[in-house]
Amino acid sequence: MTPISRRIIGLLVAAAAFHAAPLGAQASRLGTIRFPNSGAKAAQEPFLRGVLLLHSFEYSDAAASFREAQRADPGFALAYWGEAMTHTHPVWNEQDLEAARAVLARLAPSADARKARVRAPREGGYLEAAEILYGEGPKARRDTLYSQAMERLAAANPRDLEAQTFHALSLLGLSQGVRNVPTYMRAGAIASAVFDGSPDHPGAAHYVIHAFDDAVHAPLGLRAAGAYSKIAPGADHAQHMTSHIFLGLGMWNETVAANETALGPARGTWPPGHYSAWLGYGLLQQGRLAEARKLLETARSNLGSPARTPRRAYLASMRAHYLVNSGRWDDPVTRWRLDLNGVDATAQSLDAFGLGLAALRRGERAEAQRCLGALVGWGRSGGGAGVPPILEKELRALLHLADGREDESVALLREAGVLEDALVLEYGPPDVVKPSHELLGEVLLQLGRPAEAQREFARALELSPRRALSLLGLARAAASAGDRQTVERAYADLRGVWPPGGSGFAGAGRGGRTGVAG
Repeated sequence: MTPISRRIIGLLVAAAAFHAAPLGAQASRLGTIRFPNSGAKAAQEPFLRGVLLLHSFEYSDAAASFREAQRADPGFALAYWGEAMTHTHPVWNEQDLEAARAVLARLAPSADARKARVRAPREGGYLEAAEILYGEGPKARRDTLYSQAMERLAAANPRDLEAQTFHALSLLGLSQGVRNVPTYMRAGAIASAVFDGSPDHPGAAHYVIHAFDDAVHAPLGLRAAGAYSKIAPGADHAQHMTSHIFLGLGMWNETVAANETALGPARGTWPPGHYSAWLGYGLLQQGRLAEARKLLETARSNLGSPARTPRRAYLASMRAHYLVNSGRWDDPVTRWRLDLNGVDATAQSLDAFGLGLAALRRGERAEAQRCLGALVGWGRSGGGAGVPPILEKELRALLHLADGREDESVALLREAGVLEDALVLEYGPPDVVKPSHELLGEVLLQLGRPAEAQREFARALELSPRRALSLLGLARAAASAGDRQTVERAYADLRGVWPPGGSGFAGAGRGGRTGVAG
């Protein structure tokens, strides 16, 4: 038996014991944990609430709870540890080093002075790990050393489920924002062991989902996704987070419902953001184009003044996905002037591609060429890596196709597919806003090469399960190739994706054509 196997078995036993023990904290609507500590009685409720919120990435509310615990017990070291940890967001590769150091300095001015205030050895392990995380040196090295410290703490305290779950989270943060699959699988194994024995633990369910939220591994996270929103109904992020698994499996009803809940009942106030972008993508996959269009308008009206950079980036992304997935090339949204100053290269590229594709379909060659130039620029600014070069090849290929240069078009799209296949596994609506295999399939079908097209649509569906336009393309390619079994299977999937009464796509019936190649 390997060391990791022995540890996971030990975690299952410990988790079962913890779950059977009297519950230490079940904050209203946030989940259940047990975290014995040396804090004063008055500090217990806000401290435990803070840990629960921290597990659900509700960082600002968690910080407020930890400060409440500090006021109740000014010498309680773990209350300062908790607030300091709200300034690191491992999965998102975000860290406010100076803010975290300022929190620790409120406990005592130096690491030695803070260590002297610790009341119990186990609590000292948490504080020591935070000192390492916010110590000297580059972030990547501090993240690595912090994870090693959490591993030591977890090994020394096998019955401490907080040490186990925060160790799992630290592993998710080692990739500096880029998924490392073996490390993610290790984190998922640790979190799964805790979740199996303590099924009300919000951190365990949450980190299982993050570990497995890509199209390949999503089935491993389905049980946690089904549970997390019920474990922590008071955390908006918990409601959204379930859709990380649902989207990876093409479960569009569940994706839409999760993000509507996360956004809240006041629909007229929904801004452009993470939850609304996922909601919009889900609606588009269901063919609910009018609702997706209304959401886009609502998001634009709630940009804020001044509009923060992330909101402007999300609005650009939402518009691009709307155009590409709806095929409404003349929609007035193409004339919206969005301020993308300071927005990252990926969001800029999505915007340029969506507008360029729409222009090309309207016959506005000069505008499409201008958008291609923007894509070239964004590709160069990023060193020729990532999403911009893929979208550049796609738009250039479509311009070649319009010029009758069919072989060059297909060759460019095959190059784009190779680049897309090389991207690190990701989650969420695709940054390659028009998946390259789907686009190549549409072009091959248009060129009378259905067998080749069918293979490309099948590959697209491996990367984005139950994506509507890929399913539609697969059905049409299989019909042209005489593969009736695949036709029936693809249309059965489409009937499960689209609501009764039609998809909302123009010409989406068996004899029609839609999408980029239409």
